[in-house]
Amino acid sequence: METKGAGRSLAWLLATWGVTRLVLLLFVFQVWIFPGGLDVTSDVSVTYRGWYEVLRHGTFPLDDVTWQYPPAAALPILAPAVLPFLSYAHAFFILAFLADAVVLHLLLYPAGRPGRSPRGAWVWVAGVPLLGPTVYARYDVMVTAVAVAALLAGVRHPRVMGALTAFGALLKVWPALLLVGVVRRRAWAAAAVTAAGLTTVFTVAMPGAFAFLTFQRSRGTEVESLGALVFHVARHFGWHGQVLLNYGSLEFLGPHVDQVSTVALALTGAAFGWLLLWRLRAVRRTPHTLADAAFTAVLLFTVTSRVISPQYLVWLVGLAAVCLSYRASRMGAPALMVVVASFVTVLEFPLGFGHVVASDRYGVLLMLVRNGLLVAASLTAGRELWRATVGPAPAAPLPPQPTRPRQTPVSS
Repeated sequence: METKGAGRSLAWLLATWGVTRLVLLLFVFQVWIFPGGLDVTSDVSVTYRGWYEVLRHGTFPLDDVTWQYPPAAALPILAPAVLPFLSYAHAFFILAFLADAVVLHLLLYPAGRPGRSPRGAWVWVAGVPLLGPTVYARYDVMVTAVAVAALLAGVRHPRVMGALTAFGALLKVWPALLLVGVVRRRAWAAAAVTAAGLTTVFTVAMPGAFAFLTFQRSRGTEVESLGALVFHVARHFGWHGQVLLNYGSLEFLGPHVDQVSTVALALTGAAFGWLLLWRLRAVRRTPHTLADAAFTAVLLFTVTSRVISPQYLVWLVGLAAVCLSYRASRMGAPALMVVVASFVTVLEFPLGFGHVVASDRYGVLLMLVRNGLLVAASLTAGRELWRATVGPAPAAPLPPQPTRPRQTPVSS
């Protein structure tokens, strides 16, 4: 009976994945037009395609300040060349779809082992489509596939995890945070060797491999970030600033923006300090600690970032899915918050982005709810990670002691 029930559950999961992913493909192929009026695929058909033309000639886009990615990001941008019979954009969407399928396979593969659960696969199946077609119109789903593979390999194959983590970090930096909970030297050594090797190859082969570092330095406060809420509210009280396209995204420019950006950087530093303290104090580690720590770290750095773009939620959904693939993980509540935040995210981009840019009441409400959910998820994840790993383990209840039957005195 259990096998039959498990088979039925798997069939429902695969059917749900197939239907939702077909809908996403119909949207990005523009067979159906997604509501809201914004074409989320233009990043692929215009920006990525422009970078592709530069990259295929053996150099990075040095004159484009919107190129803010580490050198291995060239690989997903160039990847559509493997499907020459399709247009650039259509090939990219198919590759993003395949990366999505890889994540599902990685989550399902260990689901039948002791201590594992299909909950993680359901988080991925349900969470991704809530973000809308943006998921397939950015290369973040490909980076997430690498990160999920790294975390799932971490317990049994630390060297593989280290190598994949280094590769992921050279795709989009944030996977470096997967190493927060790693204690095995083999993983760190593999990460260092892989990072050094790939960095050398890119530096020698293509000029400008690390130009993105100078471009990132000049970023401001993007309209969807936590810090932007200050200016969304301040606009209703006479703040005289602007929302302009700056370094590839819509950012607030005007009085006190620099100070808010500085506070965001300070909060990122505080998050790093807390993670360092946790690492020094943690005394209990279980197979799911790696995933729980990585999820918490990426949550903290996402929330404190000067930019919280919609595609960032893809990372969080993927890491939450890995956490919940372990039955003993205590990340259920923050994972649910991330899934709900994904739905609110599609309401603000692309559906309500005009309201967000205008800072009207609806736009401010969307940002308060979405970013509030992410803050709550970060704090909850941090609390659960601390409780599960720091300090003495909770005492097991004592077994009941046998009691002697009460003797009734016999009167003479």
